[in-house]
Amino acid sequence: MNFHLDDSLLGKSVAGSSHYDPGLLFPIPRSQGRNAIGLSETLPFHGVDIWNAWELSWLDEMGKPQVAVAEIRVPADSPNLIESKSLKLYLNSLNAMRYADAKVVERLLRDDLGAAAGGAVEVRVMGLDRVHAAAIHVAKGTCIDDLPIAMDHYGPPEPAFLRTNTGPSVSETLVSHLLKSNCPVTGQPDWASVVITYHGAPIDRAGLLRYIVSYRNHDEFHEQCVERMFRDVLACCAPDQLSVGARYTRRGGLDINPWRSTDPQAEAPNARLLRQ
Repeated sequence: MNFHLDDSLLGKSVAGSSHYDPGLLFPIPRSQGRNAIGLSETLPFHGVDIWNAWELSWLDEMGKPQVAVAEIRVPADSPNLIESKSLKLYLNSLNAMRYADAKVVERLLRDDLGAAAGGAVEVRVMGLDRVHAAAIHVAKGTCIDDLPIAMDHYGPPEPAFLRTNTGPSVSETLVSHLLKSNCPVTGQPDWASVVITYHGAPIDRAGLLRYIVSYRNHDEFHEQCVERMFRDVLACCAPDQLSVGARYTRRGGLDINPWRSTDPQAEAPNARLLRQ
């Protein structure tokens, strides 16, 4: 099946469904974004896209509304990512449906989202009394945002800004809250904090900050931005180990948090940041 962004629901006025409708989910082949940056089927990373759904509701068997939060983990090696507005509309289609309990809803989401993504999707539906993700965290690492840089390039992303400094290898985590890109369909801004953990030659921090800022007018989905960033840092700085994650701000009751790593054993954190 061919998928075209023009067929997606982004940027269109769409009436919500009052009945459960998994057909609302719109998958987008990851290969479209990966081909654009020269990634082959043998990926240089492992990873996951973590979605937090804050506006999940259905009816119990007596007709009383239930509310919950869902943590959704879509593996990076699944064939498709899921377009965000379609996921919001799909979740809203549950609002008038009756289910025995949260576990039934959890299984439903797991099956439907797995079918759309083309892979095994992990879902946890949590009551508001046990939502660990609700606590606000401070990103662990060294924030580079106060570095004085001169900047007049805001797209396309410029990997030439990336370089390493001489010196012994280091293990460190660098953080920036200055990532902004745009939705490729609507042009609406997407805001995020970036967390880069690596071991290798010390990355020039001013150059890294300039590189992150160079996404400012770039049109690309969240997941594709993170994969582009991972590829560029890996190619230009050649770290022995690398993890790149972005925590995007919430839109339509959803926040998206792509994470990619060279370490197949590492587990992506899901720590909510201040702007989420």
